[in-house]
Amino acid sequence: MIVVFWLESREGAGEPRARSFPSDALSEALKFAEGLRGRRRAGDGISHVAIQSELLESVGHAGVSDPSPDYAHYKRRIDPAIPLGRPSGGGSDS
Repeated sequence: MIVVFWLESREGAGEPRARSFPSDALSEALKFAEGLRGRRRAGDGISHVAIQSELLESVGHAGVSDPSPDYAHYKRRIDPAIPLGRPSGGGSDS
């Protein structure tokens, strides 16, 4: 889903507004946001126009940002028998 958010000022107070679009309607969402920005240039009380998307087919699995301590991020190893990466744990190297 894609959502366009904006504030619409009425008598000095900004009221939050939003309009959602399907995941495959980015062009439509961008045109809508540009229409809001055009209204702002014309003097309407529009501000803080922003687009946010959460495309479920593009969002990674939960926990991928927390790799296990033995994960080595190198793509190629000269000798696979040699472990790569920094040692993890509570020990000190002095």
